Amino acid sequence: MFDYIVVGAGFAGSVIAERVANKLNKKVLTIEKRNHIGGNCYDEKDENNILIHKYGPHLFHTDYKEVFDYLSNFTEWEIYNHKVLAYIDGKKVPIPFNFNTLYEVFPRSLAQKLEKALLEEYEYNTKVPILELKKSKNKELQFLADYVYEKIFVNYTAKQWGMKPEEIDSAVTARVPIFIGRDDRYFNDKYQALPKKGYTKLFQNMLNNKNIKIMLNTDFKEVLNIDIENKKIYLLNQEFKGKLIFTGMIDELCEYKFGELPYRSVDMKFEIIDKEYYQEVATVNYPNNYDFTRITEFKHIHPIKTDKTTILKEYPQEYIKDKNTPYYPIFTEENQKKYENYKEFLNNFKNIILVGRLAEYKYYDMDDIVKRALDVFEENI
Repeated sequence: MFDYIVVGAGFAGSVIAERVANKLNKKVLTIEKRNHIGGNCYDEKDENNILIHKYGPHLFHTDYKEVFDYLSNFTEWEIYNHKVLAYIDGKKVPIPFNFNTLYEVFPRSLAQKLEKALLEEYEYNTKVPILELKKSKNKELQFLADYVYEKIFVNYTAKQWGMKPEEIDSAVTARVPIFIGRDDRYFNDKYQALPKKGYTKLFQNMLNNKNIKIMLNTDFKEVLNIDIENKKIYLLNQEFKGKLIFTGMIDELCEYKFGELPYRSVDMKFEIIDKEYYQEVATVNYPNNYDFTRITEFKHIHPIKTDKTTILKEYPQEYIKDKNTPYYPIFTEENQKKYENYKEFLNNFKNIILVGRLAEYKYYDMDDIVKRALDVFEENI
């Protein structure tokens, strides 16, 4: 009945399902554990008609023209430039930390001195990871690095990941840079936009094909049996000889053969506030004083005329199997070795392809995962 099986209906799985159905004209079964498509990008309107992102804010930004052009087949866009403030010492200041932030938090004479020192060492309109700045020989830049590290970085990172920044892979720490310039936008990519009718509509358009059958509310283990010993896959007790594209947790697929891979989760707490707006911008980060890491107000992202507003507070927590959602792989050397064991083991299966944050135990932005899925389709399918 099916030529391909895709486990997971987020970006990784949906892009490949769409390509297989449209370009190859082959039949695809998409199996999704949740009761909706779209993965963590799923959005819906709440009781006040405000479009909310159920699993935290997803802001599309990319420098990949091919990714933007590809997704444009399934949506119109609204241009949107995301801005973020951080609550530091009772004051909200722009982040990433930039020249505007310098003048907000320091006396003018000191801010000028620090700006000059940064421009002597780094190019204008570039980003410098905080841990790189800490290595500077310049005493003024060491002072600035220590300030940003203490006030913005260390406590936020400890909350987000449950460990010290030095224990985390540099790919994660590089995501909190200092920006050498005055651009207050959170992202600097060429394309920054939101799907005009939301992400869920984009996914509906992507998966709207007679060759694609979607099973929601279905754990892949209910319909698939992976015979680890004989390297065979069974769909509803019949041997499946097509390709399985798996976007879920790689350790779960292998029945935790080498032990569980750890993830971080987030407790998403939505609140309806009885006022037109709650805060100045879409997202305010709280690095230090609170248990939550940030507050997002969705009316800034999807403007609508209402007397009330919806905010989301995010409380990072440990991922516990079958209790909450795995959001972020935890990048340490030990975890990477465990993942490599799983990957090596699955190399013996010629018809299993791993794509996505959970399957590859790797952090992907939305545009990166779309590009990855398109590349995997071209190279392996």
